[in-house]
Amino acid sequence: MDPDLLFNVRNNFFLGNYQAAITAADSLTKLNSEALSSERDCFLFRSYLALGNKQIVLDEIKDDASTPLQAIRLLATYLSDEENREMVHITLKEWLSDPASGNNPTLLLVAGTIYLREDKPEDALKCTHSGTTLEMVSLNAHAYLKMGRVDLAERETRVMAQMEDEDHTLTQLTLAWTNIALGGQKIQEALYIFTELIERYAPTPLLLNGLAVCHMSMCSFAEAEEALQQALSKNSNDVQSLENMCVAMQ
Repeated sequence: MDPDLLFNVRNNFFLGNYQAAITAADSLTKLNSEALSSERDCFLFRSYLALGNKQIVLDEIKDDASTPLQAIRLLATYLSDEENREMVHITLKEWLSDPASGNNPTLLLVAGTIYLREDKPEDALKCTHSGTTLEMVSLNAHAYLKMGRVDLAERETRVMAQMEDEDHTLTQLTLAWTNIALGGQKIQEALYIFTELIERYAPTPLLLNGLAVCHMSMCSFAEAEEALQQALSKNSNDVQSLENMCVAMQ
């Protein structure tokens, strides 16, 4: 089996280690296929977006870029200014209805991401229900969690385990959030997943926030605060960490 040249890029992105994902992507200068180069660039620019560097994405992705990159540029436009959002929705509808681009997995994922941010899980599912990629299935699960359909989110995690190794980072993270929603003893299983990923890779704000939510769900607020303080030491402006800290300190 050929080595997965993009493993470190993808894995660091899913873990929330966005700077490491950028570094890994920048090191891959001699990929032997256009598809791999495009996927590398998509994760590179998504990592910049996750770090809040929207202008880099807007400046670097040109008008003649491929559909996946254009979709990420559209997401950057959406995130950069609320006044752009009506135009973004109009463009999304045009591209989704175009046979040449409407089935592109990255475009569908971006559309689903935007709808989920707007608390429109039903609209998100219309985009990603086909589940042709692991990320699309993960987004389906998160949409079902927003709808209170934990049973359907569980089904999506089983689909993910069948698509890839069940130990795949994205599958494990999706399973962890589903377990938190299930509650009870499942929260302990979620705690184990976040702890294991932190020990195996690195404590990122994303993982530490997951850990904190588990602790808060078990009323262990001191442990939650400790995890969130560590998250804020890595990124003092992380919105999720700040919001969770407010909850933990009440």
